[in-house]
Amino acid sequence: MKILSIGNSFSVDATRYLSRAAKRCGKDITTVNLYIGGCSLYTHYINALEDLPKYALHFNGDDTGFLVSIKQALISREFDIVTLQQASHFSFKPESYEPYTAFLCEYVKKYCPKAKIFVHQTWGYRNGSGRLLHFGFENHAKMYDLVEPAYDIMYQNCNAAGLIPSGKAMSLLDSYGFSGDQTHRDDIHVSLGLGRYTLALTWLEYLTGANIAECDFCDFDVDMSDVEVMTAKKAAHEACLWAQKYKK
Repeated sequence: MKILSIGNSFSVDATRYLSRAAKRCGKDITTVNLYIGGCSLYTHYINALEDLPKYALHFNGDDTGFLVSIKQALISREFDIVTLQQASHFSFKPESYEPYTAFLCEYVKKYCPKAKIFVHQTWGYRNGSGRLLHFGFENHAKMYDLVEPAYDIMYQNCNAAGLIPSGKAMSLLDSYGFSGDQTHRDDIHVSLGLGRYTLALTWLEYLTGANIAECDFCDFDVDMSDVEVMTAKKAAHEACLWAQKYKK
């Protein structure tokens, strides 16, 4: 399976372990991520219109050092899946998604017609963070309460093949009592252990149907406890069950 993410740092977090974890489950996944920090759907739209080579190209979770345009990436190989997402600071504002989502979906179909388009649902900020307070949210859960319906609208508008429930998985970690340094490494990005592993497993199960309970991947960027590994698997699996309603 070949996956292209037209994203930002959140897709970097989501795909950091994905290819390697997939191998441990007997799945072959190649990930290509187009990275500009904080990149919004509007900026993707402008970059596509002008065919601007502004994206750091990440391959299987690592930065290649190359800069490419969206078009260059789309025509570089026959991708099975292309993912789209909104920047986190706009993720709870449904009015910020259009008309850019519709344009990008058509752009993907033009240059990579065989690929299925999936929406990548992003997540809420760290509990107690200045970012949460800046946007008027009491906690992670309050932000996710608005992120979820906004992505539902995005999914409907682009007639996507599915919605990858990264935001739901992170919300579940929060509901299990995991927060702070356990789930986030700063105000907005997920932790290098529990956070990134949860996201990798969520993508892996949702896109391939792999039995993540048996995944023995352990090549993490930081040490993880057995409890964190089991919690990541639980959150990812429950998020995927929740998101089955979006699969076509």
